[in-house]
Amino acid sequence: MLRCAMPTHLLDRRHHKPRPQVTIREGIALDRARAHEACGPARYSFALWLAAACEGPVMWIAPAWEAAGLNPDGMMDFCDPARFLFVAAPRGEDILWCMEEALRSGAVPLVVADLSEPPAMTPVRRLHLAAEAGGAAAGLAPLGLLLTPGDGGAPGIESRWHLAPAHAGKQRIWQLQRRRARTQPPRSWQLQQSAPRAALKTCPIADTATG
Repeated sequence: MLRCAMPTHLLDRRHHKPRPQVTIREGIALDRARAHEACGPARYSFALWLAAACEGPVMWIAPAWEAAGLNPDGMMDFCDPARFLFVAAPRGEDILWCMEEALRSGAVPLVVADLSEPPAMTPVRRLHLAAEAGGAAAGLAPLGLLLTPGDGGAPGIESRWHLAPAHAGKQRIWQLQRRRARTQPPRSWQLQQSAPRAALKTCPIADTATG
């Protein structure tokens, strides 16, 4: 009787292990070694939440021709602005190039790119590969976050998040939606921050999964 041996590499599950993550709060986490997207009117707040959840320096890449930028006084409510390295890119294509090189180096755990429109599929794939290479170089893989206007729409990203303010009087409340993720369903949360740099709390009326 002939016996067929199954190749051992088919049983190797090392490639299926969960990736290390950056956790903003329970249930809201982003995989390292990947590029993600944040959109919506409060996307900068989402990026600052993510920065607060990371340790070490943060590289923030923005177009040089935009006069408006992050206000350090406003950043203080989320995290220490002294941790940020600001890069002003002279051309649109330089933003993604700089992000790719920063991720590949593994020198910073979080790289944020402020874009005027979603990038194409090929640059996003290059960002994934660069982040993976950065993990091999530094040991702890970096994470890339693309900030895009409106509803976003970058193809090939690991996850897409939409954040909008829902403040009520002096209560600081935001509506967060996970609109796309490779391994998780869409979901929405209403999050409240009771004081500057306080932990985010889920409002009881809106922590919902959507089909």
